[in-house]
Amino acid sequence: MKGKNYRDSLKLYDKTKAYEATEALGLAVATAKAKFDETIEISVKLGVDPRHADQQVRGVVVLPNGTGKTVRVLVIAKGAKADEAAAAGADIVGAEEIIAKIQGGWFDFDTCVTTPDMMGQVGRLGKLLGPKGLMPTPKSGTVTMDITKAIHDIKAGKVEYRVDKTAIIHCPIGKKSFGVEKLSENLTVLMDAIIKAKPAAAKGTYLKSVVLSSTMGPGIKVNYKQ
Repeated sequence: MKGKNYRDSLKLYDKTKAYEATEALGLAVATAKAKFDETIEISVKLGVDPRHADQQVRGVVVLPNGTGKTVRVLVIAKGAKADEAAAAGADIVGAEEIIAKIQGGWFDFDTCVTTPDMMGQVGRLGKLLGPKGLMPTPKSGTVTMDITKAIHDIKAGKVEYRVDKTAIIHCPIGKKSFGVEKLSENLTVLMDAIIKAKPAAAKGTYLKSVVLSSTMGPGIKVNYKQ
């Protein structure tokens, strides 16, 4: 049984209708009735078969207005790169001692950045970090020598979008408190990136459906014409 706020939210819109993006965002904000600042998320169903390597869709984008979330950045590095990480605002910096801590079950961070020379050791954490989406990768810009840029991008609101095994991308675009204008700017940047990332091997309709929702609210269909 859904709660009263959820049932009240359903009265605010037509479940069968696909709304223009700005109107859909307004409804997603209006239906976010929880007492905390709910995250607004987008779910994009793609016309791809993620079982095939040439139809994978993933990438990173810096949202112009950030995500509204405070991100704890862990940097695994040594020497000058560790000093650079601390100066750039990393929340935790370490090397072997941090790797041992993670092996012991510590995951008190949101993003992990490392340098290529440390990947031999960090790679052993794959089974622990991979399932949690915390494993650094060159594709996501988290295995890099440019530690300062990586940290600044993450703190500024970098998000990774990635199609899951059901061919859906789930990604946050900000908080309810952002308001429609800032959410719209974030949505436009993210959707442009997803559209540009269309694999050459994908045939037919690429954007099957686009749905916006808040953390506790219902899904609002978006009429997002390519």
